[in-house]
Amino acid sequence: MDPRNPNDLSICGTLHSVDQYLNIKLTDISVTDPEKYPHMLSVKNCFIRGSVVHYVQLPADEVDTQLLQDAARKEASQQKQ
Repeated sequence: MDPRNPNDLSICGTLHSVDQYLNIKLTDISVTDPEKYPHMLSVKNCFIRGSVVHYVQLPADEVDTQLLQDAARKEASQQKQ
């Protein structure tokens, strides 16, 4: 996962959780530009406030689209009842 924020800091890591405000918790993070952000090299986990994220990039091969479609159908059918 690769969230981008306004100061152009790009962090790659494993998605741990996302809440209703799109706040993101990442584990096993790495900074894509360590020369520009050397202070981030020792950070292993982070919390990113949803309001500062411009976009999130997920690797296509890591997304289970069938699971997402099934969940969306299930939620839609529950809302109709």
